[in-house]
Amino acid sequence: MTDWTEKYRPDSLSELRGNNKARDAVGKTSAAHALAADEEWPTIELNASDSRTKDVIERVAGEAAKSGTLTGGSGGRRLLIMDEADNIHGNADRGGSRAVTSLIKEAGQPMVLIANDYYEMSKGLRNACQDVEFRSVSARSIRPVLRDICRKEGIEFEDDALELIAEMNSSDLRGAINDLQALAEGRDRLTADDVVTDERDTTEGVFDYLDTVIKEAGAQEALEASYDVDETPDDLINWIEDNMPKDYHGEELAVAFEFLGNADRWLGRVRATQNYSFWRYAADNMTAGVAAARREPKGGWTRYGPPSYWSKLGRSRATRDKRDYIARKIADANGVSMSTARREVLPYLATMTHHCKNRELTVAMTARYDLDAEHVSFVTGSGETTNKVQSIVED
Repeated sequence: MTDWTEKYRPDSLSELRGNNKARDAVGKTSAAHALAADEEWPTIELNASDSRTKDVIERVAGEAAKSGTLTGGSGGRRLLIMDEADNIHGNADRGGSRAVTSLIKEAGQPMVLIANDYYEMSKGLRNACQDVEFRSVSARSIRPVLRDICRKEGIEFEDDALELIAEMNSSDLRGAINDLQALAEGRDRLTADDVVTDERDTTEGVFDYLDTVIKEAGAQEALEASYDVDETPDDLINWIEDNMPKDYHGEELAVAFEFLGNADRWLGRVRATQNYSFWRYAADNMTAGVAAARREPKGGWTRYGPPSYWSKLGRSRATRDKRDYIARKIADANGVSMSTARREVLPYLATMTHHCKNRELTVAMTARYDLDAEHVSFVTGSGETTNKVQSIVED
């Protein structure tokens, strides 16, 4: 079956929804391809990867950007699209940022650099580009896209059904189209009840899956259980990460987080290369690995819930400022990038110090990163003025 997100990718800038001028799935890559289509330029893409060094960029992107071809579209031009430009950092990208900056200044071809976090790009790279900000796509902008797709696919629909899909995926047009395609499969009419029932069934299935992986299954059984859950590895890792600390403690929790860290790295490679065969390695770590970390079966009932805390981060300027302040402290103390601190260190600290239950660890974290009560409260989820937060800061 054809992926509808590709089938209905905009063919022109005029077809873009919700962005006339960042974050994931708001249309940045689609806008670049639409620009190329409008100008009749062929495209060359280079995605972020572990091997994106100065030599790779100069060899692949340099030749593409500096030279035209007889078949290169209008005027011999072609558009170079470099995705995840904010990830050009660290040992794997030695000299990469400088190479891209030089390339932009020397290129005889148009280039588009795409980034989710503008300020993770080097200052020199930012100054060499003209920035165009993409805002989150509202549910109001998503609904007409879903209506158009339904009409083209010959699917009757209730307006309330599309309203629900748009609201559940507000800011994520790609996710909304994927949900629509999944719900429409085998149906010639889509109702609001179809959407509500599907969401409820999926959630119940995930809870059963969490019970299997976290409480009782061996490594192989846990891996096989993931095949029956209607969630992508990108979603499953968030479910597991949020709920695992409710049953795992101490060394087994630390080992399980190591496996989740490995899974997250494989998911990063999927996003960077669009090679979805890497999903199986992520699944091995987040299911079989997490199950193998368990020392003994976990009895009783646990109140699992959908991932929520970290998905809410970044929705307000004040929240982003607190998050980035702490990430900067972590980055400076550990010699890592801001991106690594935000994505790989801060979530684990939040889980391990949740509500200051591990007081010794929370005190050590506070001292190492020189945090005040406001930021300890942010990481742990405990009230800023509570006695336990105040005493931790004083210690």
